[in-house]
Amino acid sequence: MAISLRCAPTLIDETLESLRKAGREGTEGVVLWLAARPLASDTAIQQVFVPEYFARKDVFRIPPSGMTALMSHLRTQKLALAAQVHSHPGRAYHSLADDAWAIVRHEGALSIVVPDFAMHATSHNFLEGSETYCLSSADKWLHVPKREISDYLRITA
Repeated sequence: MAISLRCAPTLIDETLESLRKAGREGTEGVVLWLAARPLASDTAIQQVFVPEYFARKDVFRIPPSGMTALMSHLRTQKLALAAQVHSHPGRAYHSLADDAWAIVRHEGALSIVVPDFAMHATSHNFLEGSETYCLSSADKWLHVPKREISDYLRITA
């Protein structure tokens, strides 16, 4: 299923501020992007959601209570989980832990990794500086080459 997301610069900024806050505490951060359901091509991100989570420098986890709160929010707001964005302390890549513990699990889901705890990221360099992965129909996280990123995600006002 082809899903293409649009995200406003203000939501990118909100995402990055949350990731930087966690980074200042020396941990990874995680933000979930929510959109109207059903997800389809050209879906606009409507909300940035920071779940309850615990993290260390190189890993994050959302506990059952955080998942319960997320599911309740999605249900009451009639939204869907479109993508996850998280930070790494160094370079951006999808680790084995990221593969196993990703919150978004639908085909076409995006997982975006921002390097350096998002300290140098802005809405202007977000796409170029981050690494994006898409979940395949075989349940494998595939790297999205920079030249193809606009097929998956666009930043629009």
